[in-house]
Formats: sequence, structure tokens, C-alpha cells
Amino acid sequence: MKHDTAGDPCSGLKWTRKTTGKIRDELAKAGIPVSRNTVGRLLKNLGYSLRVNHKKIARGSPDTRDRQFRYIAQLKEAYQGQDLPVVSVDTKKKELVGRFKNPGRVWTQTPLLVNDHDFRSEAKGLAVPYGVFDLGANRGRVVVGTSHDTPAFAVDALVDWWVREGRRRYPAADHLLVLADNGGSNGSRVRAWKHALQTRLCDRFGFAVTVCHYPSGASKWNPIEHRMFSEISKNWAGRPLESFETVLKYIRTTQTATGLRVGATFNPREYPTGVQIDDHVLAMINLARHDVLPDWNYTLCPTSQKLRSYS
Repeated sequence: MKHDTAGDPCSGLKWTRKTTGKIRDELAKAGIPVSRNTVGRLLKNLGYSLRVNHKKIARGSPDTRDRQFRYIAQLKEAYQGQDLPVVSVDTKKKELVGRFKNPGRVWTQTPLLVNDHDFRSEAKGLAVPYGVFDLGANRGRVVVGTSHDTPAFAVDALVDWWVREGRRRYPAADHLLVLADNGGSNGSRVRAWKHALQTRLCDRFGFAVTVCHYPSGASKWNPIEHRMFSEISKNWAGRPLESFETVLKYIRTTQTATGLRVGATFNPREYPTGVQIDDHVLAMINLARHDVLPDWNYTLCPTSQKLRSYS
């Protein structure tokens, strides 16, 4: 089930691509005979929910989507089997900092008073949270910026995770697997994302980075959405984010009974938008595309290392 689970980053609801009949059949193969109704009841106990259709999937081949899901699952198993780090990355919804309404309810004796309108001009700033979730360790880290969600900011968040946690947790690692959405600052077509990975991560620390992108319209399958962001949203639900210190506090106090712990770093650096990477600079990036869906799967190596093929 772990490769077939998606979820909502705010509500925490989970759902699966498998039907109760298919799950019943898989359990029967393992020598566990149960009915479809029993499977449904167990799924509800595990936090899964029936979901209606949403028109959010971009045009594309279902076969291609399924192939990418299978390839990601294969790489995740391979990396974790070798004790190599696998991280899921994404930008959480930007938040106005100040006495603004935050959806949710809390137990209080009196209502929490907030501004009657959410005017950006009245905010102390805009919190830009970029998260890195370590799947194997069930640990997360969020860098809260105040500027823009750019490729350089996204890669700096990865660097922050590696410096503060990753290299201590994986001292012998020479390869990192990054699971990312197919748009935004870490999109598969964003040149500045690849350039920042090369210069700020690969060359600086001397290891290879493989990136696998989820198909367009499939961001909810990215593990960070339902395994970390949803827990942060629940932790600060109903409470106004009055300051950047408040944002950091709620992120750092996010935890679950299954062992999730989250750290947070404040990054006030200014990140300019519209940075262009021309063809000459792009050609110098030490990047090898995989044979499987090469637009979505690729590996970057330090410039001092020779590229190899990835079939």
C-alpha cells in the first residue's frame, strides 16, 4: 500500500489507487482470506477515505503515468535497500504572517480575534515554507523563507537538510534520490533547478543526485504532502500565525504517534526571480537522463565525475 497512497496536505485524508477487490485478491495470495467489506472497514480504520473524481489531471498517457509510478517505487526500494537517502520535496502553501484567520478550530474559552480582511499590505510578511521529508527516517525539515519560491531557494533547502541532518544520518552516502513535483521551482523543465542542484549540491558535497518527478496533476502522491505537510497544517489549525517565530514554533512541534519529527530553519535571504540559464551554461551541467521517461528522471553528478548510463 505504501507506493499506492496519496493524501491531502491540509486535511490529512488518505486514499489509494487500489480497489477493495484488488486488495482482497492480494491478501488472498498471501494466505489471508477476507471479504471486500472487511478490507473497506480496515482502510477506514487506517485513515483512508472514499474520494470523488476531481478534474485536476493534465492531459497525458495513463500508461506513462503508471510507468512513472512503478519506476519511482522501484528506485525507492533500491535506494533504501542500500541505506541511501530518499527525500520528498515540495513547497507548502504560502502563509500571511500576522493576525489573519487560519482555518480550523481550537479549544478556547473565548474566540481568537483576527483581522476581518486578509490584506497582504497588513501582513508582517509572507512565509514561504519549502519542505524536505526523509522517507526512511520519517523526519522532515522545513526552510521558511521570506522572499520568493525560486529554484535557488529550493536547492538551498536541500542543502540545509543535508548539512543539518542528512550527512550525519547517512555518513557513507554517495547518492541521493529526490522525489519532486513536475512544476514550480523544482519542475522538470526548469533549467535553474538543474543548475542549482549541480553547483550548490553536487559540486559542493561531491555526491550524485537523482531526481524523479511525479507526473503533472499527481502532486498529491508526493509523500511529503500527506506524511508531513498535512501534520503541520493540523498542528497550527485554527491559530493565527502572528509572527515568523510562531510559524517556526508550530513546525518544530509537529509530531505524530508513528514517530514523525520536524525541524525548521528561518531563511531571510532575498531570492531574485527570472534568473535565466542560457544554452551554454546548461550544456556544462553534468546530467544524464534515464532510459525510462528521460524527461522526468535524470541524474546529476559532480563535474569532476564521469557520467554513466541509467537504464
